[in-house]
Amino acid sequence: MPTRGVVYVHSTPLAVCAHVEWAIARVLDAPVNLHWAAQPVEPGAQRAECSWSGRPGTGAELAAGLRQWPMIRFEVTEEPSPGVDGQRFMYVPGRGLFTAAMSANGDIMVGEDRLRALMASARGPEGLSHALEKALGTAWDAELEPYRYAGDGAPVTWLTRVG
Repeated sequence: MPTRGVVYVHSTPLAVCAHVEWAIARVLDAPVNLHWAAQPVEPGAQRAECSWSGRPGTGAELAAGLRQWPMIRFEVTEEPSPGVDGQRFMYVPGRGLFTAAMSANGDIMVGEDRLRALMASARGPEGLSHALEKALGTAWDAELEPYRYAGDGAPVTWLTRVG
C-alpha cells in the first residue's frame, strides 16, 4: 500500500539546491525539479517543498538522503498507512535529526513505554517537563517555526516514487 508525505526544505544555500533535488530523485527514482524561492528568514538561502508518494519507509530514506548536507534545515513527513505509523523528521544544523511517530492529524505520538520510562526516571515535575519537551521535539519546532511561516502560500511540487 503506498503512502504519501511532504518534504519541506526550509533553508539551503543556493549552491546546494541541485544536490537536494538529486538526493530526492535518488530516493524516489524519478526526476525532481523543485520550485525554489528566497527564504526571507535567512538572507541568501532558498526554500522549496514537494509532496511525494511511495512505499512506507520512503520518508526515512528522504530524511537520510537530505541530512548529508548539515547546513540545510528540513522536515519530512510520511502519513500513516495500513499497519504503519506515520513519521515526522526534523533537521536543524547543530541540533541534528529528530524523528518521531506521527498521528493521522500530524501530532507527535509518544508511546506508553516511553512515557512510563520518562515518568520513572524524572526527578520532579521540572525534570518530567524537560523530558517531555525533548520527546516531543519542542526545540526543533521552535527553531523551524519562523522558517515554516515563510512558506505560507508557496507552490508545492507533486512527486511519485517509481517502482
